[in-house]
Amino acid sequence: MVPEFPACGPTALSVDDLYVSFARGANATPVLDGLSFRLAPGEIGCLLGPSGCGKTTALRAIAGFVTPGRGAVRIGDRCVASARDWVEPEHRGVGVVFQDYALFPHLDVAANVAFGLRALPAAARPARVAAMLGLVGLPEIGARYPHELSGGQQQRVALARALAPAPQILLLDEPFSNLDPDLRERLALDLREILKRHGTTALLVTHDQYEAFALADRIGVMSAGRIEQWDTPYRLYHQPATRQVADFVGLGAFLPGRLEHGEDGTRVQLELGSLPIRARTDEVVAGATANERDEVVVLLRPDDVVHDDRSPLRAEVVRKAFRGAQFLYTLRLDSGATVLALVPSHHDHAVGERIGVRFDADHVVSFAPGPRMPAQTPR
Repeated sequence: MVPEFPACGPTALSVDDLYVSFARGANATPVLDGLSFRLAPGEIGCLLGPSGCGKTTALRAIAGFVTPGRGAVRIGDRCVASARDWVEPEHRGVGVVFQDYALFPHLDVAANVAFGLRALPAAARPARVAAMLGLVGLPEIGARYPHELSGGQQQRVALARALAPAPQILLLDEPFSNLDPDLRERLALDLREILKRHGTTALLVTHDQYEAFALADRIGVMSAGRIEQWDTPYRLYHQPATRQVADFVGLGAFLPGRLEHGEDGTRVQLELGSLPIRARTDEVVAGATANERDEVVVLLRPDDVVHDDRSPLRAEVVRKAFRGAQFLYTLRLDSGATVLALVPSHHDHAVGERIGVRFDADHVVSFAPGPRMPAQTPR
């Protein structure tokens, strides 16, 4: 899907039709193939995708560590990479926070943060270092060394060092991958607050959708070196443009359905029941994805399936995952198709038990059916 950009307005970062390949013997393997997106000033973007999709190569091309074979990168009103233009990494106005933080072990925290401030008069550097450490919530650790810090503290110091020279763009390469899972989301929210307070335009790359949701204003889901959909986190989850996006972002299941056209409008009939298509955009998409027999495949999120003891429709619990306030149940319908349901944790049902369920989706997300339209098992 080609990203949709606003017709006007300032752009902090523009990537257009970027192509990068790496030679393997006599052959060249494309890693980026027509990558395009834009970030407005102060916006936080994210390239999200599995290993091997090209997201880190994209970050390195923007930073100037990789030379693209085609396309252009613009930072503000300046072209830093194209067929005619090339600006060296140190002159691009880009700050980078690496996956392993890359702090200098022989320098204390203050010296690490001051490392990129050589253009600033020496007398002004201590105040800038103090301001950056205060910004990341570590005002008292300037005299300590990296090995004396926790992983979360090292990540904040790396952020302070990257922000100290006031870069036009901040690039973050999987910055939370070395942290404990419980710490990642909290630091992602803290990082978002810091970047917004500082007015920094930033681009994150990650394979973790929850980090992306916590941090980014706009996310590009990548596949095979290009962006499948560039959108807000909400729209990626509720209105995925492709099956690949729907399958990668969030949990869900795909059920076969059939469009029914009546005087009161179009509905989609599923094993779980019938749902009216209320929005004109949903109706257009459903009509475009249906085959000649009006068959579609419908995406169901866990919050679209509700446990209801009074419902005549029953489903078998085949798997359960306790999540504190909720259970995530995997349920098998009579057809053999499986769906997911989030259920309050006081509804503790055993595997093998049959429970009542009903369909409660706000809108229809449909895709074209495959040749045999098989029932899909949730990820």
